[in-house]
Amino acid sequence: MEPQLNQEVIKAAAAHDGPIETDAVIVGAGPVGLFQVFELGLLEIKAHVIDSLAYPGGQCVELYPDKPIYDIPAVPVCTGQELTDNLLKQIEPFGATFHYGQEVTTVQRQDDGRFFVETSKGTRFITKTIFIAAGVGAFQPRTLKVDGLDAFLGTQLHYRVKNPADFAGKNLVIVGGGDSALDWALNFVQEGPNKAESVILVHRRDGFKAAPASVARMRTLCDAYEMQFVVGQVTGYDEKNGVLTGVKVTGADAVTRVVPLDMLLVFFGLSPKLGPIADWGLDIERKQLVVDTEKFSTNVPGIFAVGDINTYPGKKKLILSGFHECALAAFGAAPFIFPDKKIHLQYTTTSPKLHKVLGVESPVFD
Repeated sequence: MEPQLNQEVIKAAAAHDGPIETDAVIVGAGPVGLFQVFELGLLEIKAHVIDSLAYPGGQCVELYPDKPIYDIPAVPVCTGQELTDNLLKQIEPFGATFHYGQEVTTVQRQDDGRFFVETSKGTRFITKTIFIAAGVGAFQPRTLKVDGLDAFLGTQLHYRVKNPADFAGKNLVIVGGGDSALDWALNFVQEGPNKAESVILVHRRDGFKAAPASVARMRTLCDAYEMQFVVGQVTGYDEKNGVLTGVKVTGADAVTRVVPLDMLLVFFGLSPKLGPIADWGLDIERKQLVVDTEKFSTNVPGIFAVGDINTYPGKKKLILSGFHECALAAFGAAPFIFPDKKIHLQYTTTSPKLHKVLGVESPVFD
């Protein structure tokens, strides 16, 4: 889902001559990166947001836009897309500028203490602070290693489901043994507008790293001949006139069978890549950035890390934990941006100043 952004802002950013000077650059437009905009905005700190994806939402939208999330405080249930949409609405008053489809390639500290930042598209910034909210890095799907198969990528070979309706009425082969493979197999078998003509699940062994209830449901559907499960590995494919017609599946018995299909969906999981972040001189532990728990700052003054990208004793990879980290990181960054200003904690419920920043009327209390 493409974000509804102010086109004037986008054009202004694109036409900017020379580096964009800003108080804060946020790397990552997932839920935590978006909430960082909010916490900075309350302190009247403007931000530019950079993300390698072409839209906001990060992992929530990339991996499970339609799956329910139950542990957002005061929100009993919402999807990844709904959470993203609500966060975008919440940060509207702060006028953040978004730069999608690019990743940060260069970070250099300047003599005046600020940072020079450049992206893969050549967008340049001079910023006082940097907030890394890049999840676990740039996600790259683990691919199916069969020579020549990539020719069908995006047409008949898919590593994620963007629009379930594209697979309705098709003969599907789904490869994998984790939750994603099982979830989508069950999704396309059930009655509804996205029901597939047929579903064949292929996994290298008769054991799964998926929810037991999903595995039990899959076996029940196989017993009822509503779908099939084949043990084996994809070792080749058949095609006719440039169209993928089937995959060759080699079983434990060393026999190779051709499984016909219209679409091939592969769910081997995602491999997180730190990418250029690994070269920024930051302390890294197991592909995560080491931070303190007072300000969530890294070992480089002025660079902060929030959300799944960071690590500290007791770290829990939860969205709500990331939201908490954003608040402390914003206060930790304020001295870099307003060195002569004392920052006081104010409450959005009662502060006329925050009401003005948020563009809302101050309530009158009896």
